Amino acid sequence: MTDPGHAAQVAAWRAERDERLRSATGWLTLVGLFWLTPGENHVGAHPSNQVILHGHQIPPRVGSMWLEGGRVRFVPHEGVDLPETELQDDLEGKPTVLEFGTLRFHTIRRGERIGVRVRDTAAPALREFSGVDSYPVDTSWRVRARLEPAPPDTTIEIADVTGGVNSDTTPGSVAFERDGVTWRLAALEGEEDGSLWLIFGDATNGTETYGAGRFLYTEPPADDGSVIVDFNLAYNPPCVFSPYATCPLPPPQNRLALRIEAGELDWHSPGGEAHPG
Repeated sequence: MTDPGHAAQVAAWRAERDERLRSATGWLTLVGLFWLTPGENHVGAHPSNQVILHGHQIPPRVGSMWLEGGRVRFVPHEGVDLPETELQDDLEGKPTVLEFGTLRFHTIRRGERIGVRVRDTAAPALREFSGVDSYPVDTSWRVRARLEPAPPDTTIEIADVTGGVNSDTTPGSVAFERDGVTWRLAALEGEEDGSLWLIFGDATNGTETYGAGRFLYTEPPADDGSVIVDFNLAYNPPCVFSPYATCPLPPPQNRLALRIEAGELDWHSPGGEAHPG
């Protein structure tokens, strides 16, 4: 049940996905997440710091992050070759990234909280990564669905693995047929091309696939409301690769009693354990 042209498209997508995961900014390099408190937050290798940096020749104190009025300013410790600067977080655009040895760190904003995300280009998970297994490509899982529009400004609550909950705008639900049954997934706004983002769970979760669900981008809906949903492109959330990610979870209505045997399978860390979701 595989079209050669479709299989080639999926193979190309998977190769690009693998390249992204292996990059210096891929999820395999994520080694730390620290939530800041108002005032001074010490940064460095010493375990008493609020932001702890592990790595080769990291000094006990690298500097301080001052959180005041919802803004963060980094002040380097004496003798540390880093700039004093106000840090732009990831929700303001491209975050300000500070580099020290093989480490890269920047601020993230999640609701009312501001944290520091730390990456290491020499992370063991990146060094030992051998790829993510997937189901064989099955063209029957490339389905023509329809967008059932929601009223303007409709929102749904999306919880994440840290316990936070956000209200996100939904353009509506994507409805598709499988085994004579109509299934629906509440969609979120996707990329600038008009695509939709699906955060979903299915009956393979916890066995073949990641227990906390998977992600998927659709094609942009057509003028008649039809939309191509290719479950062969379903992929693991970042929490599969690092316990320091802040992954959103499928809303209750997106947990389907359907085995979606397409897309990425669960991935286990080099130590043999999957990260909890």
